[in-house]
Amino acid sequence: MRFIRGIIVFIVVAACTFYIIENDQLKPDDAIDKIGQFLTEKKNELIEKPVPENIMVAERFSGDLFQWIGEDSEVLLEELGEPKRKDLSSYGYTWWVYTNGTTQYIQFGVLDGLIQTIYATGEDSKIEPLQIGESSDKVREELQFENEVTYSEGISSYIFQLEEEDMAMRPLAKITDEIFIQTYFDTFTDQLSSVRIMTADILLRQRPFGLSYRGNLPEAPDLSNEEWEQVESGMEQQIFDITNVIRSSFQKDTLTWEDSVSEVAFLHSKDMAENNYFSHYSLNGYGLKERLEEKNVSYFAAGENIAAQYVDAPAAVEGWLNSEGHREALLHDDYTHLGVGVYRLYYTQNFLTKPF
Repeated sequence: MRFIRGIIVFIVVAACTFYIIENDQLKPDDAIDKIGQFLTEKKNELIEKPVPENIMVAERFSGDLFQWIGEDSEVLLEELGEPKRKDLSSYGYTWWVYTNGTTQYIQFGVLDGLIQTIYATGEDSKIEPLQIGESSDKVREELQFENEVTYSEGISSYIFQLEEEDMAMRPLAKITDEIFIQTYFDTFTDQLSSVRIMTADILLRQRPFGLSYRGNLPEAPDLSNEEWEQVESGMEQQIFDITNVIRSSFQKDTLTWEDSVSEVAFLHSKDMAENNYFSHYSLNGYGLKERLEEKNVSYFAAGENIAAQYVDAPAAVEGWLNSEGHREALLHDDYTHLGVGVYRLYYTQNFLTKPF
């Protein structure tokens, strides 16, 4: 992130390739069910309960998921029960994660007791009037994206500036004065992959696009090393869960978490961050094969995805999905296990084919 005369540019990077290595010497949830029931009931309630003007001014965005923005987290707890996890984010809010592991995945970002942001993917996630898997042309017609999105608060003004890649993969739209939606497209299928809904405050905390502004910006929390460890651990699990939900949408087998390879992935992310490089090869020349051998990890074949400087775990996974080499690893038929390692905003996935 660079600050130059009121201009902020946020850069994300991901390696252009992944690779597979062969080793010839080695041998071979109840909470999520409640979401569908509750969201159906909540949709019926809309007929009798008017949508608050400060939440949704456009009737077409008064659907199930959008109604949660601004809602008290206690209501979420009462209606959906305990989440699978509560993951601290690096932006001050806590993700409440609900998923069935295959067709439905929703993260609710809670700050000061209120839901301020939501990320959702999976073919069974209810995001009316949109739908996961529908054509990008239909979504673009609905949302009318532009390469500049404005926001004003008092005398402060902000212009989010989207580049060509942003418009193709992750465009932004304002659906009320205070609420924004970011859609993630799978550019290989030209379909909607996931959505992120957020308040203006959360968007300004993340700053995922170029930004010119007049006024003040919310400062990122100053996290301790212990807090960063919590954030990193949460993002590792989010990447694992989202990867499996995406694989399910392509009729691929779900992967099993592998602790030993997760450690290998984490050490590579940490090494890249601390030594300021970005590569599948460590500064000592080690590649994935050597790193796995060093930790005595057994496997038939392995592959690796790396990324850096994405705002969070969901953004990193969507980036991999839209890169040909990374996508091949993400959706590889033969992989059986996955380990994820995150250090600050450096992300590594290590995939394995292992005997059962």
